[in-house]
Amino acid sequence: MIAITLPDGSKREFEQSVSVHEVAASIGPGLAKAALAGKVDGRLVDTSHRIDRDAALEIVTDKHADALEVLRHSTAHLLAQATQRLFPDTQVTIGPVIDNGFYYDFARKTPFTPDDLTAIEAEMQKIVKEDIAVERSVMPRDAAVSFFRDKGELYKAEIIESIPANEDLSLYAQGDFIDLCRGPHVPSTGKLRAFKLMKVAGAYWRGDAKNEMLQRVYGTAWINDKDLKGYLHQLEEAEKRDHRKIGRALNLFHQQEEAPGMIFWHPKGWALWQVIEQYMRGVYRENGYQEIKCPQILDVSLWKKSGHWENYHENMFFTESEKREYALKPMNCPGHVQVYNSGLHSYRDLPIRYGEFGGCHRNEPSGALHGIMRVRAFTQDDGHIFCTPDQLESEVTAFHLQAMKVYRHFGFENIGLKIALRPEKRLGSDETWDRSEEALRSALRSAGVEWQELPGEGAFYGPKIEYHMQDSIGRAWQVGTMQVDFMMPQRLGAEYVDEHSARQHPVMLHRAIVGSMERFIGILIEHHAGLLPVWLAPVQLVVANITDAQRDYADSVAKALANQGFRAESDLRNEKIGYKIREHTLQRVPYVLVVGDRERENGLVAVRARSGEDLGSMTVEALVERLRAEAP
Repeated sequence: MIAITLPDGSKREFEQSVSVHEVAASIGPGLAKAALAGKVDGRLVDTSHRIDRDAALEIVTDKHADALEVLRHSTAHLLAQATQRLFPDTQVTIGPVIDNGFYYDFARKTPFTPDDLTAIEAEMQKIVKEDIAVERSVMPRDAAVSFFRDKGELYKAEIIESIPANEDLSLYAQGDFIDLCRGPHVPSTGKLRAFKLMKVAGAYWRGDAKNEMLQRVYGTAWINDKDLKGYLHQLEEAEKRDHRKIGRALNLFHQQEEAPGMIFWHPKGWALWQVIEQYMRGVYRENGYQEIKCPQILDVSLWKKSGHWENYHENMFFTESEKREYALKPMNCPGHVQVYNSGLHSYRDLPIRYGEFGGCHRNEPSGALHGIMRVRAFTQDDGHIFCTPDQLESEVTAFHLQAMKVYRHFGFENIGLKIALRPEKRLGSDETWDRSEEALRSALRSAGVEWQELPGEGAFYGPKIEYHMQDSIGRAWQVGTMQVDFMMPQRLGAEYVDEHSARQHPVMLHRAIVGSMERFIGILIEHHAGLLPVWLAPVQLVVANITDAQRDYADSVAKALANQGFRAESDLRNEKIGYKIREHTLQRVPYVLVVGDRERENGLVAVRARSGEDLGSMTVEALVERLRAEAP
């Protein structure tokens, strides 16, 4: 007998091997109809997969966490089938699942047009209505090479030739279309209902610029039409909120070819930067951090000792002087260890907390650069804590509370937590990694929060907690981190004297709350659609006169507000007041203060919010009180 254990703990027994579909049918016809795939002992499989031993089984329906992956994988094949039906001369190459969708790379002499995409999508819908069965088969590697070469699929044959000769390969067929694939796939094309083709882009074969250029068709796929429409609406909102467009419109920053991946901050953008930096500097002080500043360039020998050379040098920039090689720092941590090492420390001195707004440079691929969100030169609100192992958990917990308070202050309430676990390429023993990972889990448990775990995604020197903020249109952004590091203090000789007068290596905690300042500002701009809260706005108030008769009064009001710490300007141009109000509203200035003869004579300002609301006339003192109350 074969015992199948279901998620609720119940068991079903079968006299012989049984398919996932048959198990679902034994539970009920509705479940069999809804089944998209199965999960046998944690591994995703097709519904046709046969189970010949005792196993745990989950039936994957559209409510299962893995449903989207299966649907998107299958929709990529649907795209390839439809494309070859309409354009038989097209060769298929690869078509993986990506965030929010999938793509497929095609080799075709004639470029795809927007009309072609419309036709392909219509053909995909036609294939869905045909509800073609999707069937898996196995073929020896050499036979598969010949099979695809005979079909004229030379790219596919090349992929297969790179696979070891003794392997059997998994193929999936749906009607007249067949492709190499590990699967799993939905049982039939009729399961694929909510999808849309998005765009065409160029892509080099196998990602190598020396190879020929292919055409990459991107698509998105979802469980149902509601989710698809929600995603497309999110994309529309994201387009409106694009920080690059808003940054230009508000004159915050610009970028240019002479400094790829780097930013020229304009006065208004730098004012926004300074508000955030000074706020974070206050967070440093309130939580016992000492602010430091370290060099931008350090001898390569230090990066070799720290482990960055071995694990990160391909992402670093280098320079040379007097036959000595240096690296621009990609991270601040080795410099902070040097500050720590400059004196002798007792266990009574720990924890020692350093903070730095540290400039870093990383040699990101040009294709990955994106406005101020992904750059080559950036500044982190970086900090490092040197502590004893016994202090580790309490320091992580304290940091968590700090970070959550900061995110709420900036208007982010929904924060997801993830723990990135040991990567394949790493320093240290498994025992050290066990200890580090459990310390992070324990700290989050004590904070009473839930988290998701990400196997293989930790830094090479230690695991980390990631903080993912959800913005106003539902997108998640990874910002802050807390990383446990037993390795770097040992490699760089950091020590303290314990209570028994013995030398010990401290634990080093790498922490950042906003992470990259540039990226965080980009997120803020898009989260608020440029309508930054009053406390963040580069220009908080503009005082505009109606005629020259109020010129001096308007200027004096602006100066009085500036003297009280507000970012206030005066607009004394010889323009109509309606024009001035409209222009500053488009610039997302929170308040425009209009002054005419009545306001001048009575010491008042007429306050207009950027929403268009007329707040009436009030004294400057009353306005200041209102502004103070708006601060979070």
